[in-house]
Amino acid sequence: MAHELTKKQALVRMIGFGIASAAVYGTVFQHANAFTEMCSRGGFYAAMPIAAVFLVSYVHGGFASNLWTALGINAKTQTKTVQATQTKRPEVRATLNA
Repeated sequence: MAHELTKKQALVRMIGFGIASAAVYGTVFQHANAFTEMCSRGGFYAAMPIAAVFLVSYVHGGFASNLWTALGINAKTQTKTVQATQTKRPEVRATLNA
């Protein structure tokens, strides 16, 4: 089972991810022209926009996840059930509408 965070731990992590998220967004917008020029070189540099999107997604996702936990909103846990019965296949019946 995953480690459950307390609201205080989630708040601290939320603040950390929030600062990191603001820093990433600020850097992206401040250096947008240089980043675009570097990515247009081709080759290895063409993968940089994909890496940047993963970075932004991870940091922003960490912030949002911890925000919800700090607010006390958690996913509903589901228990696994084993179905022992087999379902019968429906019988094929031909009918004629007269």
